[in-house]
Amino acid sequence: MKYNILAIGAHFDDIELGCGGTLAKFSQLGHNVYGYVATKSGFSNENSDLVRSEEVAYLEGQSAGKILGLKELFQGNFKTLSVEFDDNLNIDLLRIINQYEIDFVLCHWPGDVHHDHIAVGRSSLHSARHVPRILAYRSNWYHSESTFRGNFYVDIAQTWEIKKQAVLAHASEINRTSSKWISFFENEALNAGQRIGVKYAESFEVIKWLDS
Repeated sequence: MKYNILAIGAHFDDIELGCGGTLAKFSQLGHNVYGYVATKSGFSNENSDLVRSEEVAYLEGQSAGKILGLKELFQGNFKTLSVEFDDNLNIDLLRIINQYEIDFVLCHWPGDVHHDHIAVGRSSLHSARHVPRILAYRSNWYHSESTFRGNFYVDIAQTWEIKKQAVLAHASEINRTSSKWISFFENEALNAGQRIGVKYAESFEVIKWLDS
């Protein structure tokens, strides 16, 4: 069966970090893989210094999407840290889900602590409520009051390097994090892989899965 897959993220870099290896794998297997990023993804730090412009975020995101093999990467019109769970976002997602007959969604884990991640995660679950397969991913390293129950694994031993290159395409963010992203998410992939007997894996929390 060929899936029509939609990976949903709040910012350019979220889907690469949370499920990039899985997206690359499914793309290589011939599935139709799409991405949606809700925000323009530019932001400034607490001192109002520009860290990443919207233009740079877009170009880096498109470059990363090509590395992962996405057929198309859609962008919403929302501002960073200003996304809300409302019909503006829901309608954006519903249009894509309906137009591309999406039957498999990967989205933010609803237990995340980031404001935008939470809003986009909730909207994803609402808008994809009729989609038969939904997996939730984590795209940061922060603890929350909820526990991420990684109970679905994808072997990404053959696509870890692709995921790494897609993450590195976000040069502005790599500079900000001093490349800690790479070491953290590689350790996460190694640990997940060890649990299932492969070198690298990505883990997800199953929202629902219809095996047809």
